[in-house]
Amino acid sequence: LRKLSDFLLLLVGHIEMFERCQWARTMKSYGMDGYWGISLANWMCLTYSESSYNTMAVNHNRDKSTDYGIFQINSRWWCNDTRIRTANGCHIMCEQLLSDNVDVAISCAKRVVRDPQGIAAWVGWRTHCKNQDVSKYLDGCGLDSSFL
Repeated sequence: LRKLSDFLLLLVGHIEMFERCQWARTMKSYGMDGYWGISLANWMCLTYSESSYNTMAVNHNRDKSTDYGIFQINSRWWCNDTRIRTANGCHIMCEQLLSDNVDVAISCAKRVVRDPQGIAAWVGWRTHCKNQDVSKYLDGCGLDSSFL
């Protein structure tokens, strides 16, 4: 039983699920508030709807592509997982998006929004955040978004 609990603790230690305000502060420190005209609250809503702030999230799509990490970045367009033909717009391996170190994920998300679709590239944002009051994602965090 002790070995099992040690294993589970080790396993859980590799899965980073950010607490909401911690993630908001992290994104703000990376310059996401107002990046490409997108408010921090919209980024928060996007990442909550896509992954529940889970850096290890992986979801498979019907078209055989896969979405990776806290932003659920797609393997057909933005990263290479060696399973399907990819545009690899971020010039990264998809596994790099599955890390507690969010440098690569944030850099790639910034690249995605510079494309013509902008933040609407994410289905989760279009479905759950677009034209919604997203200010609740910053409530109680002591952060004001300049771009609500």
